[in-house]
Amino acid sequence: MPPSACSQEEISLLKRLQTTLVMLLSSTLIAFGFNQLLIPLKMISGGISGITMIVGYATGLNIGWLYLVLNIPVLLWGLKVLGLRFVGWSIFSVLTTTLAIQLIPAQPVVDDLLLGAVFGGVVVGFGSGLSLREGASTGGFDIVATVLTRKRDLSIGMLIFAMNGSIIIALGLLTGDWNVALYSLISIFTSGKMIDLIHIRYVKITAFIITNNAQELRKELLPLQRGVTVIRTRGGYTDAERDMLMTVTTRFELPQLQQIIRKSDPAAFVNIVETVGIMGDFRRT
Repeated sequence: MPPSACSQEEISLLKRLQTTLVMLLSSTLIAFGFNQLLIPLKMISGGISGITMIVGYATGLNIGWLYLVLNIPVLLWGLKVLGLRFVGWSIFSVLTTTLAIQLIPAQPVVDDLLLGAVFGGVVVGFGSGLSLREGASTGGFDIVATVLTRKRDLSIGMLIFAMNGSIIIALGLLTGDWNVALYSLISIFTSGKMIDLIHIRYVKITAFIITNNAQELRKELLPLQRGVTVIRTRGGYTDAERDMLMTVTTRFELPQLQQIIRKSDPAAFVNIVETVGIMGDFRRT
């Protein structure tokens, strides 16, 4: 096997190992936030997990297994829209979170509702953000929000907050217990802000790629369905002329773009900058 091919396999293996470890950490944090900060105080995290908690509180059923069962329809829908890689890791996340919920004891770290809401939101949001940053999700409304942010330039954390907040408001109207409902809303808001601090893949970026293999790299980039502009450049130091490719994509697709560049021209010089805004035709799906 050629050394370059072996190197690519090793890189791919290390990437999968990194994703696995991050997803395990994400699941542990979410389960800790549920069992040690939210559930003991009868608060709700919102979304699928919030619905799970409501059902669990009302029936006494195991919240961990309910979390798994209620996520199945959303995961199947996400599989059709987002593809196997994203949803495959999401399934892994849901399974490991379910297991972690069974292993971590449901006992309160704090007794104060405000402390539980704020720090529960921080821990759960940090765990969810790690998962989304790795190109997966924790299931539930994360998948719905990911689909919507591919179609619109929206903050995924605040979108999740809006959807989850609707459930919390409905809970307050139905039960009349606005103390727990509003504290839960604080937890959801905090969680959404944490997700936005960590997960920034909805942000658009522009890549300027100076390469000696412009034609080959251009053909490799076209399947991404992003526009590619070829610009002739001349080095200020060497005076050598080369082609520069410019493409606008998203942080979500950046790892795939980097992988294509490394494969086609490992020596390419790439400048990646955040794009403030875009006008005109840009595929958002």
